[in-house]
Amino acid sequence: MLQWSKTNDALGTVNRGNPAESGLCTLCRADCAGKCETWLSSLRGRDVIYPRDFGTITSGAANTCCIGVNYSALRIQGYHYGAHGETDKSSKGDVLFTDVKLDASFGRKHKITCRYPFVTGALGSTAIAAKYWESFASGCALSGIPIVIGENVVGIDKQAEIVNGKIRKAPELDRRIETYLRYYGGYGAIFVQLNVEDARNGVAEYVIDKFGDKVAVELKWGQGAKNIGGEITVKDIEYAVFLKSRGYLLDPDPTGAAAVAAAKSGREQHFARHSRLGYTNLKTCEAVRKDFLAAVKKLRKLGFKNITLKTGAYGMEGLAQAMRLAADTQLDLLSIDGAGGGTGMSPWDMMEHWGVPSLQLHAKAYEYATILAARGTRPADMSFGGGFAKSSSIFKGLALGAPFTRLIIMGRAMMIPGFLGSNIEGVLKPANRSKVFGNWDELPKSVSQYGNTPEAIFTGYYSLKEKVGAQAINKLPFGAIAIWTLVDKLAAGLQQFMAGCRRFTIEDIRREDVVAGNYDVARETGLQHICEARDDVAKAILNA
Repeated sequence: MLQWSKTNDALGTVNRGNPAESGLCTLCRADCAGKCETWLSSLRGRDVIYPRDFGTITSGAANTCCIGVNYSALRIQGYHYGAHGETDKSSKGDVLFTDVKLDASFGRKHKITCRYPFVTGALGSTAIAAKYWESFASGCALSGIPIVIGENVVGIDKQAEIVNGKIRKAPELDRRIETYLRYYGGYGAIFVQLNVEDARNGVAEYVIDKFGDKVAVELKWGQGAKNIGGEITVKDIEYAVFLKSRGYLLDPDPTGAAAVAAAKSGREQHFARHSRLGYTNLKTCEAVRKDFLAAVKKLRKLGFKNITLKTGAYGMEGLAQAMRLAADTQLDLLSIDGAGGGTGMSPWDMMEHWGVPSLQLHAKAYEYATILAARGTRPADMSFGGGFAKSSSIFKGLALGAPFTRLIIMGRAMMIPGFLGSNIEGVLKPANRSKVFGNWDELPKSVSQYGNTPEAIFTGYYSLKEKVGAQAINKLPFGAIAIWTLVDKLAAGLQQFMAGCRRFTIEDIRREDVVAGNYDVARETGLQHICEARDDVAKAILNA
């Protein structure tokens, strides 16, 4: 079984738990004291691009990442001449990697522009999304990248008022939208996701009435983590009963005799709240098509300018139908989440064994997009998710789906800086600890070695201060500063990979910029093997 290394001596990073392909631990904790690469990058930013202890070391890569069929087994091509998308300096030979432009746009009639080709995974009804939302939303808005409010936020809100399927009040949803819009500067967007319960509760109607076209809407078919809808766990039996009254399935039944007896005895219980399964009332692919067309038509009639679809790691039929429907209805974005992804609560055995892994799923998405394009049907712009956390994997995802892929989805990777910044703020500003959900009583050595002020700890502090001003940065959660720092590091790394491929805009990235590190990957993706790519051109040079 392939197992990624827990340590990287060159960067001075180490995973607390078992690392996944993304480089994140399979179980990521909000109270973690470090220090995987993403964790450290949230503090030290661009410093983590390079090996540590410059001046006293030399370093060399192991080059052992071409094993198996996964994103790690793709290699990024380098070119020794040329420049695509960069014209001002290329004729003079004055081009630098910082000349690479990372702004990305997606959509049909009403395009959305982002400063960077990143978008968060959906952050919905999980407690961890609610706790750290101030950091997530403000950090993403300031960075100019989209954020997605996931499913069931209204349905689980005790303070929300829903009468006869119409929302009268939704304070938690309001808070999430308003936080992002407070720092929104014209780049990025905020999406509200709709599942079965959200549609029944009238979330779309509420959002459009209160916020208008400032908010986009995302229809949800599924995600890469599981195939049974959204889930959370609650311990409070009274809250579990409340959720049941909202129409959710609670497992076990909190009103059952066994649960009531256990509560009286004082025993701790766990109630899993489940969403309804989508489309189980439909029997054919054609029935799904008609239902989806009606749903999109309704949303457009309500007034939504931007509508997207999120689909999971279903088989080829599900992928093809999602792509065809997204194209036929001219959706602004189709998000395709590979198996193994996920940020909240999912059955672990299902996460490991259900669905199509990211690389294979995304390779087929490209193949199907080319089929649509060849027959004169414009495919919807796509975003890929499922195990992305580093600049290298971001580039690989964009290249694998080029020219159709516009964004890369990062779930847990974009949450880690929110956790870390909140923990630091809880120590340095004890009065804020309960508000930001800080988990530490003191700074661990992994943080204190850099200092005991935000200015010293976060390498992105001063660049963000320059953007928002001295007064504003003092009001920002530290988690937002950490997100800004991480995004800046990811952006710099992406610029370097793009410069090495001589691609100076996101639109100039091409599929031939990645090659297969082994023949199994070549077969699965349709990419050329690393030793075969441009081999014909090489031999022509030798034989000239």
